[in-house]
Amino acid sequence: MNVKIINKSENALPHYATTGSAGMDLRANIEQPVILNSLERTVVPTGLYIELPVGYEAQIRPRSGLAIKKGLSIPNAPGTIDSDYRGEIGVILINLSDTPITIEPAERIAQMVIAKYEVIQWEETDVLAESERSVGGFGSTGKS
Repeated sequence: MNVKIINKSENALPHYATTGSAGMDLRANIEQPVILNSLERTVVPTGLYIELPVGYEAQIRPRSGLAIKKGLSIPNAPGTIDSDYRGEIGVILINLSDTPITIEPAERIAQMVIAKYEVIQWEETDVLAESERSVGGFGSTGKS
């Protein structure tokens, strides 16, 4: 699938690092380092603008290495870029560690996964089909 992209950053286009990669790294499009204090949030621009086909979304997810090593995450993970959005992709980052984190220009800050989705139509009813789980909620499928 071809996807139109505008790159207003100096960074290379996102790409798959290996043939089995689901996500592509997004890089910070900033001129100076940004310091993110403990529990602080910020939006980091990427300089990227995309045109996805209807029926697809871009999911913005944390990078596992940054999460484990620095405590850097995405509070609304996965963030969704809808197919009709044409603005710059910005990544909401949060510092979950107890020390400040420095985000460097061109640093890999998140990953983007392109995913297909279905558009549904609601069918109102008064009865739902029975299932093995039924109304069991949080933790109800765990085995002792």
